[in-house]
Amino acid sequence: MKTGIHPDYVTCNVTCGCGNTFVTRSTVGELRVEICSACHPFYTGKQKFVDTAGRVEKFRRKYGQIKSGK
Repeated sequence: MKTGIHPDYVTCNVTCGCGNTFVTRSTVGELRVEICSACHPFYTGKQKFVDTAGRVEKFRRKYGQIKSGK
């Protein structure tokens, strides 16, 4: 294999939107994620809507679960 073409593999600090932090290894030094295993519904057993730019409300209005102001 060629030498000098691969990125450095360094210790990486991962920070979740819920406040959980952990250390892993990656080619970048720091990662910020929206959801992790501590707050993901599959692992916690709790249902949680992650609403980005009103997509959940838009879906509910479209399919009649929430009455719009019209």
